[in-house]
Amino acid sequence: MPALSIIVPVLNEEAGIVAALEALADYRRFGHEVIVVDGGSNDRTAELARPLADLVIDASRGRAAQMNAGAARAADDILVFLHVDTRLPPASDCLIIDGLRRSGCLWGRFDVDIAGRNPMLRIVAATMNLRSRLSGIATGDQAIFVTREAFAECGGYPDIPLMEDIALSRRLKRLSRPLCLRPRVTTSGRRWEQRGALRTILLMWRLRLAYFLGAEPNALARRYGYVPRED
Repeated sequence: MPALSIIVPVLNEEAGIVAALEALADYRRFGHEVIVVDGGSNDRTAELARPLADLVIDASRGRAAQMNAGAARAADDILVFLHVDTRLPPASDCLIIDGLRRSGCLWGRFDVDIAGRNPMLRIVAATMNLRSRLSGIATGDQAIFVTREAFAECGGYPDIPLMEDIALSRRLKRLSRPLCLRPRVTTSGRRWEQRGALRTILLMWRLRLAYFLGAEPNALARRYGYVPRED
């Protein structure tokens, strides 16, 4: 039976890393592996992760670079890219493995719920799920999964500081349509609540439109508030 390599990119996540990895403990007991990829944390993230993961590795900062580094060390047949503040639904391993086998798809994602106090977050999640289903484009909050072979064939994540999930989805769509699983992952609404839900929604819409129109990802990352690493 195929197994999963669950890859978790982290940066200064000591406050949440233990809970995130404890939520994956059953998957490890069932024979799947958990790989934590640290992008240069200056807190205790890596130290706290080691007893709760199969592998903790260092990589250049940036989700794309970190997820590619995790994929390069993965031992199993299917890669699952999971944000540290996202929780998988029950029996996700069976949902992914059986879903890919039955559908013939090479990759996919879950629907998402966004946890938080602001009622607008339910609208954000519903819009995200519908847009993804219609476009075949997935976001990192939806726990993208892909066979190792397809990930290698498409060249993995492009090493860009923002919109890497959209870029990967575009590559994978050339190989297969996505499997859109209706069970929902739950992700934290912290970034929406910290910045303001409506403000964040409008910002992301503008950034996505600019990206589709050809804007340079480093410039978009700066507008989002992320300072790209210096190579």
